[in-house]
Amino acid sequence: MRPALLHGLFAPVSRLMGVGPQLAQAIARLIPPPEGQDAPLVRDLLFLLPSGLIDRRATFPLRETPDGITATFVVRVEGHHPPPPRSRKPYKVVCGNDTGTLTLVFFHVTGDYLLRSLPVGEQRVVSGRVEHFDMRTQMTHPDIIAPLSQLAAVQRIEPVYPLTAGITNRQLAAFIQRGLSEVPPLAEWIDAETLARHGWRDFKQTLTQAHAPQGEADLQPQSPVRMRLAYDEALSVQLHLALLRARRQEKPGRSLRSAGALRDAVRERLPFSLTDGQRQALSQIDADMASGRRMARILQGDVGSGKTLVALLAALTVAEEGAQAAILAPTELIAQQHYDTFTRWCNGLKLNIVLLTGAVRGAARAERLEALAGGQAQIAIGTHALLQEHVAFADLALIVVDEQQRFGVAQRMAMNAKGDAPHLLQMTATPIPRTLSMTLYGDMDITLITDKPPGRRPITTRTVPAGRAEDLTDRLAQALARGEKAYWICPLIEDGDVLAATDVAAAEARFSTFRALFGEQVALVHGRMKAPARHEALRQFASGGARLLVATTVVEVGVDVPDATIIIIEQAERFGLSQLHQLRGRVGRADKASACVLLYSDNAVETARARLSAVRDTEDGFAIAEADLAIRGSGELLGTRQSGLPRFRFIDLALHQKLIAEARADAIAMLKQDPALASPRGQALKMLLALYGYTHDF
Repeated sequence: MRPALLHGLFAPVSRLMGVGPQLAQAIARLIPPPEGQDAPLVRDLLFLLPSGLIDRRATFPLRETPDGITATFVVRVEGHHPPPPRSRKPYKVVCGNDTGTLTLVFFHVTGDYLLRSLPVGEQRVVSGRVEHFDMRTQMTHPDIIAPLSQLAAVQRIEPVYPLTAGITNRQLAAFIQRGLSEVPPLAEWIDAETLARHGWRDFKQTLTQAHAPQGEADLQPQSPVRMRLAYDEALSVQLHLALLRARRQEKPGRSLRSAGALRDAVRERLPFSLTDGQRQALSQIDADMASGRRMARILQGDVGSGKTLVALLAALTVAEEGAQAAILAPTELIAQQHYDTFTRWCNGLKLNIVLLTGAVRGAARAERLEALAGGQAQIAIGTHALLQEHVAFADLALIVVDEQQRFGVAQRMAMNAKGDAPHLLQMTATPIPRTLSMTLYGDMDITLITDKPPGRRPITTRTVPAGRAEDLTDRLAQALARGEKAYWICPLIEDGDVLAATDVAAAEARFSTFRALFGEQVALVHGRMKAPARHEALRQFASGGARLLVATTVVEVGVDVPDATIIIIEQAERFGLSQLHQLRGRVGRADKASACVLLYSDNAVETARARLSAVRDTEDGFAIAEADLAIRGSGELLGTRQSGLPRFRFIDLALHQKLIAEARADAIAMLKQDPALASPRGQALKMLLALYGYTHDF
């Protein structure tokens, strides 16, 4: 139940005076409503902070006013000069004072609005951008026309907000001021020592001050006002995650311990030994599953670090105990690949592994569903098809979510409902900066695999301008003649598909070019192809029937062709750094020397080319992810909708790392001291949780 004190903030914006249906729709375009709401709330409007400011305090003698600045003047209206009928000339109002003359210029004037707002002989305050034309000082469509009594209200620093069609900055600012009156006095949820150390004021004062910036410094994420608001938001997130973790640990989990016979049998068949990172990850997973508490662990490992093998060995522990494991993959391609790998490693063992994707139909689908429901199948590998209601498990004890940022919270909950508090292992090959990990996975344990299987060689990475593409094609021809395999990555499927620029490369056009040069040894794969056609193209590439694969980012994750040694990424400046690192991970997966070429457009700006050096100069995915976070932000790094990442109002993940860590430590310490949040500060923290829309039963 939301506290009654917050009802005004959680009212729809249409409740504010002056916000009619059309303005409410405009605000909804500007501020997406919270999940489950039809319209933005007053709270959401107040959490929209200014992005700039206009200083209207400046005034000058009219004869000496510089061109192009915003200024405010007190003038007397001297005369109106409307244009002749059907003329395209503007309507002019001549004004002046003791320092000179100012001409106000208006286009497309209808009605008597100007005669009423600028009556001849009376003084008015006008504010706007000054320009000079034919040696005359003029102002086109002044921002403000007001009576002299409002001079002090006009001559101030005015906040500027992000806008959308249908609403003006003055309207939005007025609605925000009305909304601020709905903020009640709230008990302080930050401890006194932290407030004093940072010099922060209380929440209402801070929010009010945030909407009245007095200079550019007040707009920066590191300003005291915005730091206080960011801390509030971080504290709400971290407290919410800590409560989720505490609630999960209250529920008993299933204790699973196996003799390890299946796992040992598979390890004996492997042509390599586990890395230290893989062994440590398995040790932590084993301890979780044997603890009697439900496992909730995220396994982060760079491309090629061997997460898939860890997932299989964890699943074998479950299978040996007579229970079931489900591996949830983001695409049919990756699900098929996992199935092929698992069955190859487990060949000859008494183990039934089934594949369930949208492509599996008819009698084969019915047979596999029956095996899962009856318990004859121990491991299920599939896509979203596993989430369907009619898919039932006899005893689901472990869920492994591969590339977990591709699945939403609701999808993971749907999978969880198919078992009795099953253990959860989420995996990602996307290196995630520590700050983002704390925000995404604060309710989970985190395991990192930082090493790679022995024998892997470094990947030589080069940045090359597009003007040298012809030379690159010649070298590619030589490599193919030597029997090497290569990827050529294009950002789009066909010309004009997403980006309208004429220089955008298209996978289909590039495929046609290479087919003419290299014949049947070129294959094409992209996301619009039917699944059978994609699988066939990848099968040809894996088997050697094709040696050059032209592709879009559909091969970004999971595709494993160990003998591929070259990847060329066209228009590399269009990709995020982490995405480039993921794509580079398609090569260097065996003991052969491998190369990655980042081919950038000749007209790419210097900053875009400089960004590519972060990928060229290191193979450390976490260092690259930190750079990507600083450049693009978290939403672009992971895909906000896919990852379930909160839409932050005040937090800048690249700049507020220390603040988030401080909030996390504060939340954990508070729950240790006051698990039920029953103390006065605990009650204030419940209000903070409610303010940010987090609901918990206490």
